[in-house]
Amino acid sequence: MMHQFIGWVGAFLFAICALPQVIKTWKSKKADDLSLLFLLFWLLGEFLTFAYIILDDIQEGVNHFPLYVNYFFNIILVLYLIYAKKYYK
Repeated sequence: MMHQFIGWVGAFLFAICALPQVIKTWKSKKADDLSLLFLLFWLLGEFLTFAYIILDDIQEGVNHFPLYVNYFFNIILVLYLIYAKKYYK
């Protein structure tokens, strides 16, 4: 039970760690200081790790729902930052 709480807290903190950058970018409508290569590596890392966790969970018959929430939320945030990098000039 305690390990699930720790997992949820960790997943939540990782999921929101990009939120300050998203809020700053949203308010300023500026993303020129963000590295596109960094954002693309971040997105690819999120997708691949998310896929690995899901596939491994299916194979093992387990469910790491806190990690699903974390990676899904981070993918949404980094997609927004890539969008902002492309469209906010």
